[in-house]
Amino acid sequence: MKNLTTITALFLFTCFLLVSSCDGDGGDDDPKKDTTVYDYELTQAFKDIDPVFDNQPEDNVATNEGVELGRHLFYDPRLSKNNTISCASCHKQEMAFTDGERFSLGFNGERTARNSMAIANMRWHGLFFWDGRAPTLEEQVLMPIQDPVEMGMTLEEVEDKLKDIDIYPDMFESAFGSKEITSDRVSKALSQFVRSIMSQGSKYDQIYGLPDSRIKNIFTDEEYLGFTLFKTHIDPDYGAGINKPGTANRGANCGDCHHTALLTNNLFTSNGLDSITKDEGYGPISGKEKYDGTFKTPTLRNIELTAPYMHDGRFQTLEEVLDHYDQHVQDHPNLDIQIAEAGNIYPGRLDLTNKEKNAIIAFLKTLTDYDLIENPKYSNPFDE
Repeated sequence: MKNLTTITALFLFTCFLLVSSCDGDGGDDDPKKDTTVYDYELTQAFKDIDPVFDNQPEDNVATNEGVELGRHLFYDPRLSKNNTISCASCHKQEMAFTDGERFSLGFNGERTARNSMAIANMRWHGLFFWDGRAPTLEEQVLMPIQDPVEMGMTLEEVEDKLKDIDIYPDMFESAFGSKEITSDRVSKALSQFVRSIMSQGSKYDQIYGLPDSRIKNIFTDEEYLGFTLFKTHIDPDYGAGINKPGTANRGANCGDCHHTALLTNNLFTSNGLDSITKDEGYGPISGKEKYDGTFKTPTLRNIELTAPYMHDGRFQTLEEVLDHYDQHVQDHPNLDIQIAEAGNIYPGRLDLTNKEKNAIIAFLKTLTDYDLIENPKYSNPFDE
């Protein structure tokens, strides 16, 4: 009987230890937590690039609960010093997650140094921001919060503030297995939500994998001409050709830098905005002079909605952007060779006709994804 009592006591004590180890607000995230893996519902184009470009880390696989927590954090202005600026302030859904400003407005009324980039399809991007200073999305999402112009918080302040907001302890528990609120979990939730923002429903997406004969049935004649010019790498003899008139293909070389389902090469280049370096861009981050004055090639998805354009927002319209490549590329020391050599008559100038310019812009408008800007999955939860 004594032995039975001892065994019973040991059994109860062991159960107590097991329960205690699974309860409470501390400890590592529980991999056995009751969450549901998030379904990205990828089209074939993104399934094809996923094995090569997927940046989702093994310790932060998106879940429904994590994405929903991240959506709340993304739209919550209480992550800023004076409760006025959220991530969504600079990344508005109706503007394809840009903000329509040349330079974004921070919590204290100051302006940022660069234009806000679009953030759709970030699951397949590498090196974040115009200058590539964030190597992972988990690092990127915390930087604006801590920026003295943008949101002005420390990570400790964020943790303390969120602990006092009623909805968050339970949401963190649902996402991560306990009520503990840490900056690491804030980072994970925000990056899960950002990765969930998918743009894959434009008219352009309907042509993936189709032969030209079927593409012509989807696009208008003008859009198809623009598509052809967009993807055509200009012949080395430069278009109509100086010595061989009419022998070479005309094109715009856009597809050299804006390709795959992402419509970017994810590289850092100078596109000849200036002849001298005014903003060093990726140079100091890379530690190589050949990258001075270079910036990340942005996606062209939803380009119709994301003006103003370039890292400094200098162009207000697509017409201005096209005019730059057509006639006004500057001979910067690090100018991308594909831009320097591109030309339908002479290198360094596209020399497009008005008909060709209009056609390219018509094609660019097929990249607009109206589902992205209307999808309730990406909308402000505090408005619901």
